[in-house]
Amino acid sequence: MTSAADRPILFLDVDGPLIPFGSSGGPLRAAVSGSSASLDQGNPLLNRLDPEIGPRLLALGCHLVWATTWMEDANEAVAPRLGLPKLRVVEWPDSGSDDEPRGLHWKTRPLVEWADGRPFIWVDDEISAVDRVWVSAQHPGASLLHRVDPTKGLVDADFSALSSWLDAEGAG
Repeated sequence: MTSAADRPILFLDVDGPLIPFGSSGGPLRAAVSGSSASLDQGNPLLNRLDPEIGPRLLALGCHLVWATTWMEDANEAVAPRLGLPKLRVVEWPDSGSDDEPRGLHWKTRPLVEWADGRPFIWVDDEISAVDRVWVSAQHPGASLLHRVDPTKGLVDADFSALSSWLDAEGAG
């Protein structure tokens, strides 16, 4: 059994994994990722949140951390609808490094730096093979970069994959 201090971090994106885009992902993403003025409680996209996902995320036993452009707004508009407590938020740098490998997601390096060698899971809809290769080479701890289908959001198969990884790492 893993102690609380050794539990893996689960970096969680909002757009796609928690708010699925259905069959038309493009226009909705712009509507969701805007300024905090667009995040009022009347935002119809928030109705796409499945309140059953919050307890399932908590049951994984990870340190949940927002890794989203929603930033602190995720704690205000998303967490309460999922039954999640206020979570820590990854603060993104103003710009990426000029020496980033082609195709590396702009979140990848900051998440590895934030994890600081600890095991982590990153749940996002924009993870690529480039990100997986880079993390494997740059991160000394265990990691799972789990890409979620943005048209469906987190589903049973995703939770099975996360649980299986945690069990294999002795963290489940």
